[in-house]
Amino acid sequence: MRFFRRTLTIITGIEESFSDRDEAAFNRPSSLAVIVSLVMALVGLAMATYLLSVGEPQQTRQEKAMTSNTDNGIVTIPSNHTVDQTVEKLEGILQAKGVKLFALVDHSGEAERAGMHMRPTKLLIFGSPKAGTPLMVASPSIAIDLPLKILVWEDAQGKVQVTYNSINWLQTRHQLPAELAQNIAVVETLAANAAE
Repeated sequence: MRFFRRTLTIITGIEESFSDRDEAAFNRPSSLAVIVSLVMALVGLAMATYLLSVGEPQQTRQEKAMTSNTDNGIVTIPSNHTVDQTVEKLEGILQAKGVKLFALVDHSGEAERAGMHMRPTKLLIFGSPKAGTPLMVASPSIAIDLPLKILVWEDAQGKVQVTYNSINWLQTRHQLPAELAQNIAVVETLAANAAE
């Protein structure tokens, strides 16, 4: 019995000795851990500084959204005129062809009235019931993209752009028969004529 008590006392003493060492080791971080933590903090600070220094101003990011992108069906061509001259020319062409101008939205004018600045940007919404109705009968979803629209806007470099939805994109998006897609192909000619 004494033998078992002595053995138990020895084992308990050994466990306490290891336990004290382990607690001391866990309570005191190693030099390597401190160095690694400091290096990681410095790397994180350097990366944050870099990202902030190369970040684009918000206005530039917004203007980049208004560029040509064939993946989303948007076509943009340059105009040889100011925004107002391009819009005036387009209005004259629409009137001469008997195409109804449903609305002219002056986005930059509205922004100015709200106390904000925006480069000249105007949207023309136009169409012909004779051309558009057969499209909507064949594929009702195209009503979301009709009447047709042409956006005339000034980019960050002061150049005027004319933007519209690609006919091929509209045809694919709404599964329009090729012969009906010709009903809205006029948008390409209108944009080109207004821009030249």
